[in-house]
Amino acid sequence: QVQLVESGGGLVQAGGSLRLSCAASGRTFSWHSMAWFRQAPGKDREFVAAILWSGRSTDYADSVKGRFTISGDNAKNTVYLQMNSLKPEDTAVYYCVYREGWGLTRRPTDYGYWGQGTQVTVSS
Repeated sequence: QVQLVESGGGLVQAGGSLRLSCAASGRTFSWHSMAWFRQAPGKDREFVAAILWSGRSTDYADSVKGRFTISGDNAKNTVYLQMNSLKPEDTAVYYCVYREGWGLTRRPTDYGYWGQGTQVTVSS
């Protein structure tokens, strides 16, 4: 089992920044990837960004490319999402996810472990 604990959400004005953190613990594997998804009220869960741990490859949704940066700290088993130039449409609950194995994917069903979510609210 893998446990994921997110932190860093909150309320920010449009144009501001936030950094989300996600600490993984438990039976983690060397070959794995982590990602962030988000879900706004009344909308489907949406892929945001992913990082391949060993290869350091990343993937971003077009809606956040150039504004968000995903990174990882192997020593701390932690992944971060730096969010800059935030917009009201970024308002959502953000979920950290984890999957074992190689490769990056945008499909939520490919991730076996999910955090509890952290609320990000961007005011206009």
